[in-house]
This record gives sequence, structure tokens and C-alpha cells, in this order.
Amino acid sequence: MHRTGFRDPAGQVGLGLGIAGCAALALGIAVGHLADRRGARGVYAATLVAQALATAAFTLAHGFWSFVLVVSAAMGAKGAGAAARGPLVRHYGGTRPQEFRGYLRAVTNVGVSVGALLAGWAVQVGTHTAYQVLVAGLALSCAASAAALALLPPVAPSPAPRGPRWIALRDRPYLLLTVLVGVMAVQFKVLTVAVPLWLVGATSAPHWMISGTMLTGTVMVIMLQVRAGRGVVSPAAGGRAYRRAGFAFLAACALVPLSAGVPGWVAAAVLVVAVVVHAVGELWHAAAGFEVSFALAPDHATGQYLGVFGLGAGLAEAFGPALLISLCVEWGRPGWYVVGALFAVTGLLAPPAVRRAQRRGGARRAPEPAVEQAGAVV
Repeated sequence: MHRTGFRDPAGQVGLGLGIAGCAALALGIAVGHLADRRGARGVYAATLVAQALATAAFTLAHGFWSFVLVVSAAMGAKGAGAAARGPLVRHYGGTRPQEFRGYLRAVTNVGVSVGALLAGWAVQVGTHTAYQVLVAGLALSCAASAAALALLPPVAPSPAPRGPRWIALRDRPYLLLTVLVGVMAVQFKVLTVAVPLWLVGATSAPHWMISGTMLTGTVMVIMLQVRAGRGVVSPAAGGRAYRRAGFAFLAACALVPLSAGVPGWVAAAVLVVAVVVHAVGELWHAAAGFEVSFALAPDHATGQYLGVFGLGAGLAEAFGPALLISLCVEWGRPGWYVVGALFAVTGLLAPPAVRRAQRRGGARRAPEPAVEQAGAVV
């Protein structure tokens, strides 16, 4: 028995992450709605505090169900925070919150790079104390982010409109777009799950290339995300960016299998090219998501709509790794082609889905507010 109580650490961690992803799906919608009605700054700060506490609690998880409880809280707080942050991004982003969101993603990836270096240090040291220090650092970063929010001026909550409360869940075109986006969001797990496992199990490339491929994608996001979004200035342009992204993912997925059965240096070169192509698709995919998620969401329900939009990413988070392992790793070369075709078809379906959601736009106009305002500025 392992000292943490896990008999099969890898399998049970994967199962726990899947359970947590499913449990956290609906939380973003409710918290996003709360941010719309009560003020986004305070609600977002609360999600960061919850994320800090949940992260710190990982040091207390010594069995499967305690791990599931902690990771569910952490993933739920993360998803809820993404929805609660939406009204803040719209407010501080001015006339182009989508471009502002691109800057945020670039900066976030700087933090991801630092976190990856710290994680590499912890794995290299391999002691219980090193892992505890890593977890404590992550928890403190969340708490520091919550404290930094106090320096921002408050954002007034939106007035409570008349009519149905959960309007995002009634917006069928937006829900359809969310499903398509969720399918394509599986691509975020390609570079972190499928490529590393393929590199180790099917190629003769050096194992340090795992870090090299991840770092390549991260650096491209830091350097190019804002530039990639400058041409995506309308929902229609967002739909076209989704289509381009789908074909880029298809090309990358077709390249990866070519790294098997060749010398190590050739395999490494092929994987680097595949990662670069995939990262270009990821830039387009992210830019498209920033545009359509904000442009198609009404101002008075930004948090609620972004909570719904996040359902797709949540499903990809929960089921993407298992899907990619089953197709790309266990099935092998044909599985990569199937996954690439899935991304390409999703990209082709995105533009008509965006046009349909745009036609629904008139129905998203804010109705007359109720007599009473909901909540104070926080």
C-alpha cells in the first residue's frame, strides 16, 4: 500500500479528476449569475479564496474519497472563478474585452511556465516536503490574487431584469455552440496528455522532449496570443478562426504518428513541428472563444453566459484525457487521424453555429430591470 493510501495512483487520480470535473460543471453558471447580480469583484475574490483553501487541502488528502472531495472543490472553484471573472473582463476591457482577455491569457501562461519549472523541481527532488512546498506556493498565489482584487475599483452589479432568470440555459443556439466548443476544447489535452504518452511509448525521442514540447506551446501563447486575436473582431471572424483551428489540429494530429519508427532526432524534429502547428491552432481557437463568448453574451448576463460557455471546457477537462488515451495512445496511428478529423469537422460546423447564435442576438437584449436592484457593489 502506498503511503497516501492509493493502490493504483495513476488510475485513481484519473478517475477522481473525471468525477470532480462532472461535479463542478454546473457551479460556473450559478456563480456567474451571482457575479452579475451581486458584483463581480467580491464573487471572484471569494472563488480565489476557495481555490486557495482547496489547493492547501491537497496536503490532507490521504485516500481516494478525500482526494475526490478536495479536487472537486478546487476544480469547482476554478470553473466558478472563470465565470465570475467575465463581468470584470467586460468592464475593464473597455470596447474590446476580447483583446483584453487575450492579454490575460498571455500573462497567465507566464505563470504556467513558472509553475511548470517549480513542478519540475519538485519531481526532481522527489521528497514529500518538496511537494508540500509546491502545493503551498500554489495556494499562496491564489490567496495573493484575491488580495490584489481589493486594489481594483468596484464594479456595479447589473440590475435584475424581468423575465426568466436562467436565460443562458434557454438560448439553444448558444448551447449548441457550447457543445461544439467543448468538443474542440479536447485539444487542450493533446499537448499535456496525448503527446507526452505517445513520445514515451511509441517513439525513440529523448524523454526530456516532453518538457520541450510543452514549453514550445507555452512560449508561443505568451508571444503571439494577442496578435492572433487582433484579426478576430466579430463573431463571424470567430467562426472562421474556429474553422482554421480545426484544420490546424488535423494537420498536427496527422504529423504526430510520423514520429514513430524513426531515429530519435527525426522523431524529436517531427514532434516539434507538430507542436508548433498545434499551437497555432490553439491561438486561433482561444481567440475565437474570447470573441464569440463575449460578443454573443448580453451585458446584463455576462457571468451567466460565460458559465454556460465554460461547460464545454469542463466536459473536455473531465473526459478529454480518457478519450485521447483510448484513441491516440492505445489505438495508435489510426486514433490520431480520428481525433484530427473530429477537430476538423467541429471547426467546419462552428461558422454556421455562430451565425445561428447571432440571429438569436435580438432576443438577448436586456429586458426592463425590476424595480428593486439586486445586491450591493462589492
